[in-house]
Amino acid sequence: MGLDRLLPARQQLTQKFPVVGEQAPNQELNQQNWRLTLAGGGNDGQTIGFDDLLAMPQTELTHDIHCVTRWSRQQDSFTGVLFKDLLSALAIAPQTQFVRFVAYSHRNHDTSLPLAVCLQENLILAHKINGQPLLPQHGFPVRTFAPSRYFYKSLKWLKHIEFIAQDQLGFWERGGYHNNADYQLEQRYVSGNLTTKELTKLRQSLNFKKYHGQVLLSLDLSGLDLSGADLRGVQLKNCNLQGCNFTAANLREANLSNSSLLQSNLHQADLTGADLDGVLLMGCDLTQATLDHCLLNATEFIRHGYADAHISGASFRGAQRNGLIESQQAFLTAHGAEF
Repeated sequence: MGLDRLLPARQQLTQKFPVVGEQAPNQELNQQNWRLTLAGGGNDGQTIGFDDLLAMPQTELTHDIHCVTRWSRQQDSFTGVLFKDLLSALAIAPQTQFVRFVAYSHRNHDTSLPLAVCLQENLILAHKINGQPLLPQHGFPVRTFAPSRYFYKSLKWLKHIEFIAQDQLGFWERGGYHNNADYQLEQRYVSGNLTTKELTKLRQSLNFKKYHGQVLLSLDLSGLDLSGADLRGVQLKNCNLQGCNFTAANLREANLSNSSLLQSNLHQADLTGADLDGVLLMGCDLTQATLDHCLLNATEFIRHGYADAHISGASFRGAQRNGLIESQQAFLTAHGAEF
């Protein structure tokens, strides 16, 4: 049995290490100036430096990485300090139930996990991957890795740990990502955020302007006729858009991440700058479509058991393809995609 057959549902195996989100921290970090502060649970004001971290018991943990945008890497080794070993030197207040992690990042990324998950499921504060120091874009000098969760629960550029009694939604979770993030259960997003009445009205009116600036999550919008529609900047994450007609539609800067567009008609559609991370495009008509400068992390154009996308005359100039899975890149190249 090939390793790829052991992947969780709807994941794609890659040898790449895609970067999703920010590429760098909000300040220059190195092993000398990095500081980790602790708060809550009776540990307010305690600070840990890089040398302090190295003085703690070191563990090498080998595990797969599963990103919510449907790419997976297998058997990466993280070296660092297990969370349970960090806590062995701390006194944690009994009311502590959750742990919040905060990053050195421009958008103040944070995430949280139950204390029990951190202790029992081998969360690690890592400073190396596969024997080498982390690269800046992957969290240098220290990041967390939560093996049992989608990768957005693993925080780059770790700055702060807070021990809390009540959970707090993190950066991605506030935007609709599932707070539990168990990849075995495919907990990618929360359920649809419109009422049945609102969804019915949207399907009938096709008026997305009402929701300008709002992220629409996990909705069934399949089969709609949106040919020629102005859908600039629409945010439809993890939605069912199968069989929709987007012929000549304006989808510039749209965010369709993790949505299914199986068998949809995107002939001559303008997807310039769109976020297509994790989008399913098998069987789509993308002939003469414009996908310039779009995001293509783990975007799928082909998959065994599905019809291939049709991409004749489609333009991908400036598309961000660093996270495009190797087989998908080979398909686009073989079919004359214009980059």
